[in-house]
Amino acid sequence: MYSLLRNLLFLVDPETVHYLAMNSLQGVCGIAPAKNAIAASMTPPASLAKKVFGLTFRNPVGLAAGFDKNARYLRELRALGFGSVEIGTVTPKPQDGNEKPRLFRLPKDGALINRMGFNNDGVKVAARRLAEWKNQEQKGLKPGELPMIIGGNIGKNKVTPNEDAWKDYERCFTELADVVDYFVVNVSSPNTPGLRELQEKDALRKILSHLQTINVQSSTPRPLLLKIAPDLTQGQLDDIISLATEIRLDGLVATNTTISREGLKTPASEVEAIGAGGLSGKPVRQRSTEVVQYICSETGGSIPVIAAGGIFTGEDAREKLNAGAELVQVWTGFIYEGPGIAGKICKGL
Repeated sequence: MYSLLRNLLFLVDPETVHYLAMNSLQGVCGIAPAKNAIAASMTPPASLAKKVFGLTFRNPVGLAAGFDKNARYLRELRALGFGSVEIGTVTPKPQDGNEKPRLFRLPKDGALINRMGFNNDGVKVAARRLAEWKNQEQKGLKPGELPMIIGGNIGKNKVTPNEDAWKDYERCFTELADVVDYFVVNVSSPNTPGLRELQEKDALRKILSHLQTINVQSSTPRPLLLKIAPDLTQGQLDDIISLATEIRLDGLVATNTTISREGLKTPASEVEAIGAGGLSGKPVRQRSTEVVQYICSETGGSIPVIAAGGIFTGEDAREKLNAGAELVQVWTGFIYEGPGIAGKICKGL
């Protein structure tokens, strides 16, 4: 059924159709019986609940950052059965992101290329929406029903120089501390100039140690995670593992999008015409799994990993879990497999 609808949706600009589809779902879920019917058909069984870094996830399938950047669709995503949603990437000040078009489909590869550039409404708007959501969700929970876990993916504004990046991360952290369940520091997007330079050990230590200092002094510390790129060398991965151990990070998210264009079925001329951006979807699956496996092997599983990259089916998710991941996240898979993806993956697990 969705494959037929997808053919129609794919005739429309990807970014336009994303908001058209989600706003339509929002309208449907505004009708209580319709929302309840969707939730009843798509919500996985409670037996899949899993406890990771001190939080109980109602199931292991989450939605990666970038899909609901501004915390606008949490009610709808809960109804679709997701165990968690990572909002953002959020920056201190609102920003428009890069020039459109900036999101492109590669159907032959089951992939997307994006160069969104952290377009978002800013941290204050996100914090307000999240506070309203938590209040709303709490009122609607049935006895024994688990809330949907919310992650806050935080970044820096494009105009902020790298030497001041720690200030942007601090502001996002403090503004969201009461309304998210865990944090993910994003220094691995390829779409903000110079951002990936912050993955180098010394630059990263400055940001993470500062956030962890604030965190441990809080009455309610939040799990602090780092999202990494699939393009890191083994030496860079070793530095990340060492730093994560030193600073006592609660986990890693592996991986973000790649700047590689190797092995694509889409003609090279089409890919070159699209230009720069991060590639996600099936072409990233193998490399993402390799990174997850390496981290889990080198740490003996002492650092929990959320796996992201090329997860479309229950089999894809199982591959990541077998590699050592505790949880999985989808993004591009949602576009290609449809809104029932969380339930389908959970059924496959």
